[in-house]
Amino acid sequence: MVAEGRHSTVYSAFRERAGEHAERPFLRAPASAARGYADHAIEYTYAAARESVEALRGLYRHLGLCVGDRVALAFDSRLDVYLHLLALNAQGASIVPLNMAGSDGEVLHVVRDSEARLMGGTDAHRERLQALATEAGVTVFEPVGQAETDAPDPPRGDSSTEVALLYTSGTSGKPKGCMLSNEYFLTTGLVYNRLRGLCAIGSSDRLLTSLPPNHMNALATSFMAMLLCGGCVIQLDRFHPRSWWQTVREEAATVFHYLGVMPAILLKLPYDPADHFASQIKFGFGAGCDPKHQEAFERRFGFPLIEAWAMTETGGAGMIVAHEEPRHVGHRCFGRPPAEVEYRLVDEHDRDVAPGQDGELLVRRRGEDPRKGFFSGYFGDEDATREGWRGGWWHTGDVVRAGRDGSLFFVDRRKNVIRRSGENIAAVEVEAALMQFEAVGNCAVTAVPDEIRGDEVFAFIVPPGNVTDPVRLALDVFDFAMQNLAYFKAPGYIAVVDELPLTASQKISRTEVRQRALRLLGSGQVTDLRASKKRSRS
Repeated sequence: MVAEGRHSTVYSAFRERAGEHAERPFLRAPASAARGYADHAIEYTYAAARESVEALRGLYRHLGLCVGDRVALAFDSRLDVYLHLLALNAQGASIVPLNMAGSDGEVLHVVRDSEARLMGGTDAHRERLQALATEAGVTVFEPVGQAETDAPDPPRGDSSTEVALLYTSGTSGKPKGCMLSNEYFLTTGLVYNRLRGLCAIGSSDRLLTSLPPNHMNALATSFMAMLLCGGCVIQLDRFHPRSWWQTVREEAATVFHYLGVMPAILLKLPYDPADHFASQIKFGFGAGCDPKHQEAFERRFGFPLIEAWAMTETGGAGMIVAHEEPRHVGHRCFGRPPAEVEYRLVDEHDRDVAPGQDGELLVRRRGEDPRKGFFSGYFGDEDATREGWRGGWWHTGDVVRAGRDGSLFFVDRRKNVIRRSGENIAAVEVEAALMQFEAVGNCAVTAVPDEIRGDEVFAFIVPPGNVTDPVRLALDVFDFAMQNLAYFKAPGYIAVVDELPLTASQKISRTEVRQRALRLLGSGQVTDLRASKKRSRS
């Protein structure tokens, strides 16, 4: 593992690892993930990756890229993303990953807002990229490397130089670009590599991820964790539930990263006693696993799901991980903060809450520089950066509770807390309850205004199959909620829909959920159940 302070750039750390682990696998896409552009698996050893990176660096030198320039890239989840990141980092330039699943307007916002100098991507996106580039006034280039004629220059830039401009999911307003530096990337990898207990990793590890590289989990966390220890990243194109365990076996994965919905989906697959991986997989690493699923998953598949907390803005510098016992399985515990991370739990006026009470999580790095290793700020939005850091603490927007042993428990996003008649209702708690009903395939809960009670609970329900009578389904869901939740937490409005709006990182778009709920009120497409929400007299 690379020692802290030994390198100031991601590229220089990679060069050292490539020298030590030349013939070991570094980046791999299974044949199933490469289908559509290759008829076989794609794999780079550290030596092969170094050769490709130097060729790409030759391209960027030829194009005149230098420190501070940005290149918008549309490679989806291909390994090219990581190779171009390393090549651009060697030049002191930065990547702006594009999510081509977004609308033209969403992609244009990122290209324009980032002030990208160039755009490049796969042949499949070339025509669309050219049209978008014309509108944005940006040049499209052919992202094919060229051989270096001379020995490559030393790495350009330093620890503060930007590696990537990564756009947040946009859960509130338009996505903002998070400036992520060399220090951010290196810190994230170092923090992961220093985890012990259940999360110890080394050069023999193979980390499987289906999360896209336009998300910090894949781009910074899993990539840097493996790069710094000499391990291998196995990148999938997306999450394929039915072939997941087959891929785990074939790829000899020892670690995988997940989002909360993945364990729930895997548990719904038919039981197979062969799907027990205690001797192969060390751990799953992620966040948001439903409390009712975590223990069942671990028992069935034979390895722990390690819940962790971080956000794009904090990176590894503020990461908190439940990597050692007690993990409080099934209680949304994400561990105890390490010694390097200071935290507070505060109310809406930034006053510390009483022990055992819910409060917004504030974090910072211990020491002289509270922002060390965090993101460098929102590009072009100093006011938002300043607001997030008010009082010298990063305001996460997450509501958390501290246990007696110092463990932290996730409650909900502050903006997802519904305040109805003086009662605080966590949207995620209502969602978790509704998901236990067999007639609910997926759901999302949000607050809508109520003249009398302040807020009311609004639930979108996605059934697992076709529904002929959505009102009947809404009534059944409501009855189930009344039996399993306090009456005031049951949905006052229910809308049956085909799908939920998702962000670029495949999370529920809370902003769009709320906006859609507001649009549907009074439309006749919603079942109004407010009159039935009554306290039991028993």
